[in-house]
Amino acid sequence: MPELAEVEFFRRRWSAGHGARVLAVHAHDRARVFRECDVARLKKKLTGARLLGSATTAKQMLFRFSSGRWLGVHLGMSGELRVEPSDYAPAKHDHLILVQRQRQLVFNDPRMFGGVLFSTGRTAPDWWTRIAPAILSDQFTGKAVADFLRRRARAPIKAVLLMQERFPGIGNWMADEILWRAAIHPARPAGSLTPTEVRTLHHECRMVCRLALRTIAGVGGRLPPNLNVRIPKTWLFWHRWEDGGRCPRTRVPLARATIGGRTTCWSPARQKLR
Repeated sequence: MPELAEVEFFRRRWSAGHGARVLAVHAHDRARVFRECDVARLKKKLTGARLLGSATTAKQMLFRFSSGRWLGVHLGMSGELRVEPSDYAPAKHDHLILVQRQRQLVFNDPRMFGGVLFSTGRTAPDWWTRIAPAILSDQFTGKAVADFLRRRARAPIKAVLLMQERFPGIGNWMADEILWRAAIHPARPAGSLTPTEVRTLHHECRMVCRLALRTIAGVGGRLPPNLNVRIPKTWLFWHRWEDGGRCPRTRVPLARATIGGRTTCWSPARQKLR
């Protein structure tokens, strides 16, 4: 599942179309990605509209068009956004294409776990505004994190970090990275963290998000696990995928297990279970 930085990476691709008018909309009307969307209405309202700007929050993208048109895109597990030339011939899994004079903006999703939302109105729709405050926002405070962990005291901290209602945009690899940096074992109950550990966790959440946006969202090419990105070798990220991987700080072999329903990687020498 794409996480915060990967979603921002794909949003920036479509930013090439900012300021241009949509001449036509092509869509696979019956595709599962439109399960919460009126495709006929989307086609009618977006044709002739100008793409004014876009934004990313958590794992959701918002594209703002003239006359109060709002398009939401969720990539799911296999979705991606691309920019193709004006004479591009649609492929099988290109479920939504916005045709502009100099390019075509394509949403491709082979497995169709992603989704498209569409609304009209003077202000952003509620499916956008109800998303939890971003981790890099002023609303993501240490107190908010501490209160959330207290309410989910018995759950493994790894599982809690994946809860989008408090940690929007955090997915599996980012949660492992945060806990490794904070030296917290992923199976520890959320309520067992000391005040110092909670402060460290809050700090590392913001740090990993900031670094991921800088090193992943700002590059071209292909995304993880293809590893064609400028992520430092000092990150757990590089070592968690490979069998026999070692902790980049202690050089001790990494461990893996299913925690909170997700495959989890950690460093036993650094992240000790009390």
